[in-house]
Amino acid sequence: MAPVPGSGLAKGLAVTLRTMTRKTVTEQYPDAQPELPPRTRGVIGLFEENCTVCMLCARECPDWCIYIDSHKETVPAATPGGRDRSRNVLDRFAIDFSLCMYCGICIEVCPFDALFWSPEFEYAETDIRELTHERDKLREWMWTVPAPPALDLGAEEPKELAAARKAADKLAAQPRTDQHGQEDQE
Repeated sequence: MAPVPGSGLAKGLAVTLRTMTRKTVTEQYPDAQPELPPRTRGVIGLFEENCTVCMLCARECPDWCIYIDSHKETVPAATPGGRDRSRNVLDRFAIDFSLCMYCGICIEVCPFDALFWSPEFEYAETDIRELTHERDKLREWMWTVPAPPALDLGAEEPKELAAARKAADKLAAQPRTDQHGQEDQE
């Protein structure tokens, strides 16, 4: 059946008239806080204990708004006769939110889960130069990050766990041998 000429225009005008007759809903923002969805992207929080200063977040940031400074520190050997190790220690971690485009690439590439989205959105400043927030402020925002949603009960097991379980079961099914190549008699 061919569409009636002008039916699209009539439908559009009907939607407009319906919207015009509804009462408007205005949020009284500073007095009443808005209801935000559970995983709202507001600002980036830093869980400093997980940061290994790998610099992946700073390198992958398209705006170059993450500033990281660190130094090497020698850790003594854990066992006698062992080798001393060196590790990076975080000196400065700052994000310039006047440059940040909130793409979340830094959060995605962090292999140690040191960066998270916080629902905090009230961090405006009167001077644009004060929008560079250091690690103390980023750490404060970390504690506003909601817990991840629970896994679905009916969801299938992650492929990584399934592969690891299959390899472990295969290894457990093999007969164990001693150092001379003879099977254990248990």
